[in-house]
Amino acid sequence: MKPITGIVITLNEAERIGGCIDSLKRVCNEILVVDSLSQDDTVRIAEEKGAKVLLQEYLGDGPQKAHAVPLASNDWILALDADERLDDDAVEAILTLTLDDPSFAYSFRRRNFCGSHWIKAAGFYPDEVVRLYNRTTGGYLPKKAHSSVQAPKYASTGTHLLHFTYENLSHWVQRIDQLSTRDAWAMKGKGIPPSSFRPARHALSALVRKLLFKGGVFQGSDGFTVALTTAFHAYMKYAKLNELYENEAGPKQH
Repeated sequence: MKPITGIVITLNEAERIGGCIDSLKRVCNEILVVDSLSQDDTVRIAEEKGAKVLLQEYLGDGPQKAHAVPLASNDWILALDADERLDDDAVEAILTLTLDDPSFAYSFRRRNFCGSHWIKAAGFYPDEVVRLYNRTTGGYLPKKAHSSVQAPKYASTGTHLLHFTYENLSHWVQRIDQLSTRDAWAMKGKGIPPSSFRPARHALSALVRKLLFKGGVFQGSDGFTVALTTAFHAYMKYAKLNELYENEAGPKQH
């Protein structure tokens, strides 16, 4: 196996960064943490765990994840979020990969958790994500929201990441609030115009997609939870986009 550099982006992840770094240490000989000026102990904990920390004000999802890549000592990069861990099967798979072909990028199946509850419904599993790639041929797209790895070829390891997505349902709602705000700013940066109909249209589309096409209607309370929260996220990001334009224009005169 070729040497691998682990990269994590963080913002106020003191409670989770230690476990993430410990997970990466199982397969990586170098770990870089790109921190968006955390106000908690994230940086201290990461450094105590042996990671090199780079301070960088948040640039957007793709640019932030790409920021440390040129500084890595290795060409092979394994990118995790602070709330993700390598499952045992993923560790075994990575350790057996020869990594002789730099054109390949490798994907993993995420097990998404709300607290201790593994949510499989409405597309929450297998949730395949590409995380291991060679920087000479691949990398994260420069998208400010929901970026992904682009590479010439892809292969699935068929193994798992543990994704401790939400601490509980209240945290789930809080994350939707945070992410929808970020999404709205990213859409405005791309020049997407406001629309009074778009929030409801996208929310309804998300609800139908999750309930019917992803089978949520047949998957009990988890199916409805995923469908409703996805619809809520869709509605809020477009409603917040409208709000950004309204605030920019200032109060209406009557």
